[in-house]
Amino acid sequence: MLHIKFYESVEDSLLTFACVVARHRGRWVLCKHRQRDTYECPGGRRESGEAILETARRELWEETGALRYSLEVCGVYSVTIGDVETFGLLCFADIAAFGPLPAMEIERVEFFETLPQNWTYPEIQPKLIEKLITDGKCFSAS
Repeated sequence: MLHIKFYESVEDSLLTFACVVARHRGRWVLCKHRQRDTYECPGGRRESGEAILETARRELWEETGALRYSLEVCGVYSVTIGDVETFGLLCFADIAAFGPLPAMEIERVEFFETLPQNWTYPEIQPKLIEKLITDGKCFSAS
């Protein structure tokens, strides 16, 4: 069974991935991977020697082509499956401008007024967004 937990912070060395909840002109920004028919928030694994905030910025650009944006750190979350707990940085981005989508794993970026039902990680990412909306910590959902 999968369990999600939220933290204000954890030791930096524990952070292995970053997830960026993003909006553009009041709409949700989600990615569609080339090999899947589902949507996901921009994000991914931390590379060796990379600062976790740089992971968030890199993934946001690689997966959306975002060029100008504000980026806020909203906290840390963990995903526990069985006895293994992994930690990620949770950020919010308000994207002002996009460049071309890099030719990588993302097929396209889509903008949503309301969140879709077909998520790549349905037990994780909708809960991260719900947490940000509930806390009102990083953005207004309007």
